[in-house]
Formats: sequence, C-alpha cells, structure tokens
Amino acid sequence: MSLSTTDSSPVTIADAAVPRPEYPRPDRDRSERWLTLNGQWGFEADGVRADITVPFAWESAASGIRQTWLERGTYRREVTVPVEWSGRRVVLSFGAVHHRAIVRIDGALVGEHVGGYESFEFDATAFLVPGVASELTVEVDAPADKREIAHGKQRSIPRDDYDGVSFTPTSGIWQSVWLEARGRTYARSIALRGDSLTGIDVTVGLSGDAVVGSIVRVRTADAEVELISDAAGLAAGRLELSEPRLWQPEDPHLYRVEVIVGEGEAADRVVATTGLRRIETRGEELVLNGSRLYVRGVLDQGYWPDSGLTAPDAEALRKDIALARELGYNLVRKHLKFEDPIWLHEADLTGMLVWAEPACPSRFSAAAAEAFEAQLPAMVERDGNHPSIVIWGLYNEEWGLDWDIPGSAARAEAAMRAYDLLRTLDDTRPIVENSGWAHVKSDLVDWHYYEPDIATWAQAVADLASGEREAFPVRLGPDFIVDKSFYGSPAFPRHGVPILNSEYGEGFTSLERAWHLRWETQELRRHARYSGYVYTEFSDVEHECAGLLTEDRRTKDWGGLVPADVNAETVLVLDLVPARAGADLATPVKAFELDVHVSHHGRSALDVQMHGAWVRAGASMDALPGDGIVTTQPFVVEPFVLSDAVTLAVPARDTAGRFLVWATDAAGAVVARTFLDAAEVEAPNRRGARDGEFVGVEVPGEA
Repeated sequence: MSLSTTDSSPVTIADAAVPRPEYPRPDRDRSERWLTLNGQWGFEADGVRADITVPFAWESAASGIRQTWLERGTYRREVTVPVEWSGRRVVLSFGAVHHRAIVRIDGALVGEHVGGYESFEFDATAFLVPGVASELTVEVDAPADKREIAHGKQRSIPRDDYDGVSFTPTSGIWQSVWLEARGRTYARSIALRGDSLTGIDVTVGLSGDAVVGSIVRVRTADAEVELISDAAGLAAGRLELSEPRLWQPEDPHLYRVEVIVGEGEAADRVVATTGLRRIETRGEELVLNGSRLYVRGVLDQGYWPDSGLTAPDAEALRKDIALARELGYNLVRKHLKFEDPIWLHEADLTGMLVWAEPACPSRFSAAAAEAFEAQLPAMVERDGNHPSIVIWGLYNEEWGLDWDIPGSAARAEAAMRAYDLLRTLDDTRPIVENSGWAHVKSDLVDWHYYEPDIATWAQAVADLASGEREAFPVRLGPDFIVDKSFYGSPAFPRHGVPILNSEYGEGFTSLERAWHLRWETQELRRHARYSGYVYTEFSDVEHECAGLLTEDRRTKDWGGLVPADVNAETVLVLDLVPARAGADLATPVKAFELDVHVSHHGRSALDVQMHGAWVRAGASMDALPGDGIVTTQPFVVEPFVLSDAVTLAVPARDTAGRFLVWATDAAGAVVARTFLDAAEVEAPNRRGARDGEFVGVEVPGEA
C-alpha cells in the first residue's frame, strides 16, 4: 500500500483507517454487496499535491487539505472490483460532489454531473474488470463565484448579499463514495408512498439489460405484489396491507419493502423503507394522519466544527436527532441542504418530523432559476420515501430572487414555477415556495421575524394572528430595514392557509437567547391561529452563535431554563410583559395577581391545577418547594384552544428570587412549568421602565 502522491500514481487504501465506513443508504439498502471508496485519495489542485481524506470537503480540517478558494481539483485512487461480483452490474455512487464532477476510469469518461448537493451514480460495468485494479479519477470544478448556482450558506466571491450569515465553502467530494454490485437488470429508482394509510403505492424504475417487460416482485413481511415494467422501464402498482400500522411521531413504524428484479442468486435485491403517513392542510390547520399537528420546530444548518457540511461520523447524525428531541422539538427544519440519508433514516426510526429544502442561489437570472429547479427531481427521488419529511421548502427569503418577488413578475414566476415543478414530482406534502415572506403560491404561509423587544414582539405576533397587519420589519443589512409582508401578491388568499413562524430568536448572550426563547415562544402559543414555529437555531455555526447548543453540541448556560418546557405539548402562557433578561420582575416585588393560561396540544382535554411559589434566585425547576405554595382550583383545558386565565396570587418579595409556576394533572404529575425571575433593575429597560418599577401585565389581545 502507498499513500504518497508526490507522483500522480493512484492511492490504495487497503490498510488505511476508513472514515464514514458505514453503508450510506440504510433507507435503500444494498449492503449485501458493496465496497466503500472513502478514505485516502491522491489530490492535486492549483499547486497542491497531497493526500485528501474522502468524504470531507477540501476546505475542512477533516480532509487534511484545509484550503479555501481552490476552484478545481483532481482526486485519484485505485479501485478493484471483487472477483465474486463477476457477471453483475457495477454501479459507482456519489453522495454529493460540489459542484461539477467529471468521472474517469483508466482515462475513459464514465460520466459528468453538475449540482453540488444531489446524489448521483454511474453504471461503471463496462469500465471495470473484477479482480483487476483500475485508476478512478474525479475532476471537480468548484467556482468561487457561486451566485448563480445552488450553494445555500456557502460563502461566495464576489460575496452574496447575505454574506454575514454565510460560512466556509464546501467543495469537492463531501459525501460518501462507494461501489455496489447489482443485477443485470436492476432497480434504479424506487418511489414508495403511504399516504393512503392502507397500502403502499410503488413505482420502480429499471436500468440494465431488460428494462421492458421485466417482472418486479415487491414484498413486505405480510404482503406481496408482482409487477411488470412498461415500455418506459417503469413498474408501478400497489402493495395492499391487511393490517396497516401508521407511522406517527409517537409510534414511528417503518415498513421494509423488498424489491426483487430477476430470479435466483443473480437477481437484483434492494430493501427500501417507508411508512404509512398522510400530511395535509385543512383550512388553516396542518393535519397528520387525521389529527391536528402543531409544529414545534428548530432550524438546523447541519454543520460540524472540523468537517463542515459533512458529519464526522454516523453517530453524530443520530445524536443530533436525539438532542433535538431532548430540547423538546418535534420537527427539525434542515436548512438549505440535502442532509445525509442516515440522518433522515434516523428521523424515520425515531419519529422526528422534518422540513426538507434545497440550497438556493443568491442572485436571480434565468440560469440561476434553472440550476435551482434542476435539483428538485433528485431531491424527491432520493428523499421522497421518508415519512418523516412532512414539508418541502424551496426558496428561502427570496435568496436567488433578489429580495423582490412583489416588484418583479419574473421573480414571482420563478417561485411559482418551482412550486409547480415540485408539485408534479410529489403531491403528498405541503410545499413552501419562498420561506419567510412574500408568498405567491404556497401551501403554508410561513414568516421569519426577529425582534429584540418583547413587548413589540408580542404586539406584532398578536396583530399578525388577528389579520390587523400583514407586514413586519426585516433587517436585510446593518442599516437596511424594510417591511416584508406575508403575501407577495394581492391574489394570495388571506384566509384558509395555515400560518406558522419558521424563524425567530434574539439575544447576544446565551442567557439572553434563553430568555427570548421563553417569552417569544409563549406569545406564539398564545394565538390558536398559528400552526407552529421553528426556532433559530439548533447549534452554533462558525461565527454565528445563535444556537441553543455550541458548535460541538455542548449545552450552554440557559439561566435555569429547560428548553423542553418551552417546547412541550402543554405550556403555560403568562399575562406579563417582562422587564429584561434575568429580571422579569424588578425588585422589590409587591404582591400582585398573575393571570396564567394553558396552551395544550394533546389529543384530549386535560384536567389541571395551577401552583406557584417563591424559591431562591436561580433555583432549578426540578426541585419544587414544599411550602409557601399558592394554588388555584382545578380546571379543564381543551386541545388547541388557549384556556381562560386563572389567577395566582403572587406574594411580595424584597430580594432577588425565582417564582416557579407549574401545572399538575388530575394524578398530581407536573404537565407544564415556567418561572419568573425577580432582580434589581439598575438601568432603564428598553421600554423606559424606571429602576425598580414593576413592568405591567397588559398583553396584546388573544386571537
């Protein structure tokens, strides 16, 4: 074995430690016969000649190169197909390569692919002889000027208009590379849809020797159907299930669907997974399997400290799903990237809902719009089987549309055209054509709103819920604030479409951000018209420190807040405008009456009783006091309707402290909890309250 690339000889990795050694597609499993090509490759680029570790972008530390603004590079390694694969087709698969990849074997062109986020593959049977070593090369172009190509948050030169929230680029091979042995005629694509809730609709696309008239057997543990491919090489039908079991967040049942083409040992076999799940809109409600769904989501950009957009290992992907759940979220908005299929499969397995979306360009042109749309078929083909994906996103904040949908018929048309294309590819999920504002054709009205003043936030949230206003201020630059509207067209319906906030959050320190999370989220829960929210964000990314977690997924100091309490199925909504972070109430606190509501999103009514008590400043919510407790009478809370207020008599307090507020059910179990911090306010707060002045309990009207 040699890992030296001082000459241009190919690299072999027979004895090297292999990163990301797991089979890359657990959702479409062909792991009986596969060979990873991850590990050390030779690499040459603009004067650089070194080893590179695949599958990590050449900008990342994990790649061993760690160089930015290389615009082209060539990967080279030796590959040998196992002898036992003789007689089978050999397929070369790439998880993702940014941006343009030209693939050669022993100098012969195998294929070319453009698009930095899509998975792609080439049938390499004619280029590889089992048992004989060949040289595999991948030539990559990764332009520094990314403005007219899909690149999401990757930094560009010239810079994007949103450069301040952009990160280190991701260039070259940045997802796994592997070989698979398949049948002479094989399933190239498998589309599974379970939205009927009684069976699985199946479409299999064939490639290889006999794509027309081939028998395709599809089966689960208790059902089987035999299909015949048509003149287009497609075999379509329905797998009826005698005892269907739905996929739900609390019971995420997956069906393993085996697809067999051919007979005997030479047959092509693949096991794909899906679930029986229907997501739809009914008026202004999101509905999952017939029950109302309230989205409690978090935005996740999918970056890691040393490996960028590529997860360092499979466990990191699975851990992120678990962490999001621990924070109380039921949905993750995976922002501007096609996430690793292992992450999506983990979401399927554990019941985490997903909002999936492609990367977008940053400037509008016909070429940019075409490049954006070109990703969509690959997105649906690769990820459409996942029951966890309940929302498709498209453009984000008019990026790639020059922030000008309302003022440009061409840009509005581009957004609508992307919606229509995606709808033809998949008609089983809601689609958001332009996340954030200015909607022209969308199944959801989502909005992004950042506001540092809680009273202003509460009033805006109330006015937007009631319909009193449609617009809100958006800071597009340090000194550039514009009003953006829910709607980009007078023709867009003002009622009958679900509304949810899909980006919010404020504060500079972790304590401030936790405080804003607590108070801003309760105001969203106050208004029954909203179908949910997505908090920004899950973890820090490079210079952007807005995460609940650090970049390496450590918890921050949340000042005693438990995010899972804020994001619970049942939460408390207080009729109070807080003074400031760390001092919701200014000391000394006079005795007062605190009105408390309950927002409950369970499937049935809940009998609750409210309690409150003073404890020491900074005390944990986990240690409830044994005395000094004030209590209300029991009352009933209905699902998806903010309860009437009940009143807690808050005793006076002269010194700093924390007033715990919690609700118990009929069995005495705590079902919701929050708190108020009391401390000295030494400087005027943002609403001009004087030192020590109690900030009143008036709140915007409920909607």
